[in-house]
Amino acid sequence: MSDREKDLLKKARNGDIEAFEQLIEDYQKRVFNIALRMIGNYDDANELAQEVFIRIFKSIKDFKEESSLSTWIYRITTNVCLDEIRKRKNKNVVSLDEEVKLEEGDLQRQVEDTRPTPDVIAEKNEVRKLVKDAIMSLPEEQRTVIILRDIQGFSYEEIAKIMKCPEGTVKSRINRSRQILRDRLKPKMELLKGDYVK
Repeated sequence: MSDREKDLLKKARNGDIEAFEQLIEDYQKRVFNIALRMIGNYDDANELAQEVFIRIFKSIKDFKEESSLSTWIYRITTNVCLDEIRKRKNKNVVSLDEEVKLEEGDLQRQVEDTRPTPDVIAEKNEVRKLVKDAIMSLPEEQRTVIILRDIQGFSYEEIAKIMKCPEGTVKSRINRSRQILRDRLKPKMELLKGDYVK
């Protein structure tokens, strides 16, 4: 930790909001990017990033400096995102075909289809979407390690500290996750290439 960071941390612990804002300024973009990759929605990622910084502000006095500040911040980020993912799994799913009962009578739900038409989709965007969907379909822990390593560029050691698990576990999860992604993406990519060759 730099002297500047130590000084800001000391002030932030004493309730200096300006010092806290300066302290987290360097982390805002990466926290948002992690949330966006894990959740897949811009607005939700924005809200979760705010939640992360609220949690950091509330618990900054408890930061023991056993790990680096960045590791601590990214651990909170992944925990907030994983909590949200688990919450969503437990929510009731409402069918869009189900009619809404009102006093004036039944009403059919209508949702605008905002997806682009197939002829508008560029190959690059399609590939990006396939990869994103494949990552989002991974189990929580596998999705987290792939995002932290392959998208955010953290080292194995940093990921081990963020996720509080041995480095060997991180490596095996990453290898397993990459293999799953390869298996899921290979047939889709071949199909996609065929579409664009026509």
